[in-house]
Amino acid sequence: MKLAADLDAYLEHLRRERQVSSHTLDGYARDLRKVLEFCESEGLGEWSGLDTPRLRRFVAKLHMRGQSSRSLARLLSAVRGFYQYLVREGRCRHDPAAGLSPPKGERRLPRTLDTDRALQLLEGAVEDDFIARRDQAMLELFYSSGLRLSELVGLDLDGLDLPAGLVRVRGKGNKVRELPVGSKAREALEAWLPLRALARPADGAVFVSQQGRRLGPRAVQLRVRQAGVRELGQHLHPHMLRHSFASHLLESSQDLRAVQELLGHADIATTQIYTHLDFQHLATVYDSAHPRAKRSKDNTE
Repeated sequence: MKLAADLDAYLEHLRRERQVSSHTLDGYARDLRKVLEFCESEGLGEWSGLDTPRLRRFVAKLHMRGQSSRSLARLLSAVRGFYQYLVREGRCRHDPAAGLSPPKGERRLPRTLDTDRALQLLEGAVEDDFIARRDQAMLELFYSSGLRLSELVGLDLDGLDLPAGLVRVRGKGNKVRELPVGSKAREALEAWLPLRALARPADGAVFVSQQGRRLGPRAVQLRVRQAGVRELGQHLHPHMLRHSFASHLLESSQDLRAVQELLGHADIATTQIYTHLDFQHLATVYDSAHPRAKRSKDNTE
């Protein structure tokens, strides 16, 4: 049958000329054979007979049967690649998947620590040595200020203003923002920085190895993961601390715009996943709402 012959020729093209992996080839074959079966059920004898409305109806049917949005996006990608081939070969003049998007799936909520678990992670005894003090400062700063992993790794000394309780980071799109640093994070950084100097750092990196080299993302991820196992008995990663920062602050303040600015989100829709100004206002929200920024009256009188 011509439909099957064209599909087999395309798969052979992918294998021989494009030299795609066997895993990728199997995925393309599975998805495109689903489309082939649909075309046959519609009585189509040529691939040119598959138009956008028909393909949209087919995708909707798969979605109703429980196919995930990610799987449908992969299927549509396979269809686009196939029709680009058919157009080049002169067997078709259109791509029915052009401009077609998969149904949006439910956005999974980020995993967070609850407040008690966050405090359990951070309030254990800390050894007075290089690695323990450094790791504690990293954990506190992640949770205190909601930093991304890349922002913490790229942080230099000139980005810290501990007397003012501020940290300046460069985020996505090379955008710079200033964030409050809670009292507990300041204390942890003040305990870490003298030990940092003993390593004779090669540059201005805040977080360095014992050899004085800036810590890379994988090293930080490893240290955070080890802290999670040691203190909580669970998997922990830097973004979970950022999510926890955002969730706990939003629960207390109910100020979505403030949390958006603190996180550095360009679109407030990104911040809205946590729903369940001027800088002075942000600082007020932070000081009154964040669990690690609150000071007892005994400490301020």
